[in-house]
Amino acid sequence: MNEATHILAFLRHGEYHQKPNTPSALQHGALTTLGQQQAARAAEDVYHYAQAHGLRLHPEIDTSHSLRAWQTADTLKQTLKHQAGFQGRIVEQKTLHERSVGALANLSVTEIEHILEQDPRVESPPLNWKSDSHYRLPVHGAESLLSAGERVAGHLNRTFTSLAQTETQPTLKIVVGHGASFRHAAFLLGLLSFEDIAQKSMHHARPLYFEYRTRSQDWRHRHGEWKQRARANPSMID
Repeated sequence: MNEATHILAFLRHGEYHQKPNTPSALQHGALTTLGQQQAARAAEDVYHYAQAHGLRLHPEIDTSHSLRAWQTADTLKQTLKHQAGFQGRIVEQKTLHERSVGALANLSVTEIEHILEQDPRVESPPLNWKSDSHYRLPVHGAESLLSAGERVAGHLNRTFTSLAQTETQPTLKIVVGHGASFRHAAFLLGLLSFEDIAQKSMHHARPLYFEYRTRSQDWRHRHGEWKQRARANPSMID
């Protein structure tokens, strides 16, 4: 492996306690027992991948502020410390959050649609508003899925541009975030086609590995499998 090569290990958080039929962005539920187990297994995967490819584990694990992402990162950190003496730390990043629904956060889909029906200033959202990459709820603080992807893609590009300038040793950096915002980031980074955004998902706490190519400043998928999304359930609320 070229010494200028750096690897992103991106993980969707583990399974967590989630309100049903509710956009997940600002939900603060903790990991379930299964979610904790998923995160511990992910640490083993990351450790073996780094060992097999001669990669140094970067000492900072980036994560969103959400509890489920932070707990996933913390379990990774603790497991890696036990396995390999990892002495890293967790860095929370607001840029890694899921798509925000702003003032309508933590309301069910039914409640959101009812509130908008009562507002004479706005049009009713389209039937597929949850999965429409371009649609933004017409309330304060809301963003589209593509806007969320731009946030995440920007963070990854800035982070790995800096790594390329400061790290001479091949490095693996762990980033923990959310499925829909990362899929849209992957599209913007050239890792997925636009059609793939709706057809693919991410397994809970199962790392996908991507190479940042320093000279060309672009990305390629190295290892790990996307989850195939059921056609009958195209929701992108997480």
